[in-house]
Amino acid sequence: MSFERVTAGTGIGAEPAPSPSSAQTTPPEVTSASMRLQILSTEQWSLLASRSLAWNESFSRAGMFLSTLSGAIVALALVAQASAFGEGFVLFALVILPVVLFVGVMTAVRLGASNYHDALCVMGMNRIRGAYLELAPDLEKYFVMSAHDDVRGIGITMALAPNVNPVIHGLAATPAVIGVLNSVVAGVIASIAAIQLRGGTTLAALAGAVIFVLALALQGWYGRRDQLRGQALVQPLFPSPPPR
Repeated sequence: MSFERVTAGTGIGAEPAPSPSSAQTTPPEVTSASMRLQILSTEQWSLLASRSLAWNESFSRAGMFLSTLSGAIVALALVAQASAFGEGFVLFALVILPVVLFVGVMTAVRLGASNYHDALCVMGMNRIRGAYLELAPDLEKYFVMSAHDDVRGIGITMALAPNVNPVIHGLAATPAVIGVLNSVVAGVIASIAAIQLRGGTTLAALAGAVIFVLALALQGWYGRRDQLRGQALVQPLFPSPPPR
């Protein structure tokens, strides 16, 4: 029997295999940080997808309303040409325009809900950025969007220009445009109804103007009320620092 066989059979001279207790294990804090990062990343992608769906629905609803309004105007023009603005035109207008107004009002309500949903998603993403900075504070200088989940931080992430009057920004938003169109439709309905009641041109114009202003003010009040309610529900975990 050779020496190599003896050593091979008895294990003499061979390097002992590492025992399970001596194997290297990942520190618990590293595993915990990795799991937290995965959970936060998954939640962030979920919020991004949800925000994208909200934006797509807003554009779809606004486009549907504009298509309905355009179709109604074309139909009214054809009926006016065929009836010479007679009783048939008035009856058709008083039937189709309230339907258009209903679609417009529901579109404005849905846009308000979508905007609130979008603000919630932005608040959630800001909180996730705050959690990222808790894990890696040195990365703060690389973030463009805000890591604060209060009203000011949400506005920064939503790219609200700091030097622009909030009223101007609100008037340029889609809900304000839809609200103006709804007010115009409501004013036209009031004017046609006044003419039908033999009120005269002056009274019809006055009724249309009053209803336009009233509808615009009512929609503005409703939108502002929803905005204040949404802001009151915000409970920031990462408030913005006071301005310098």
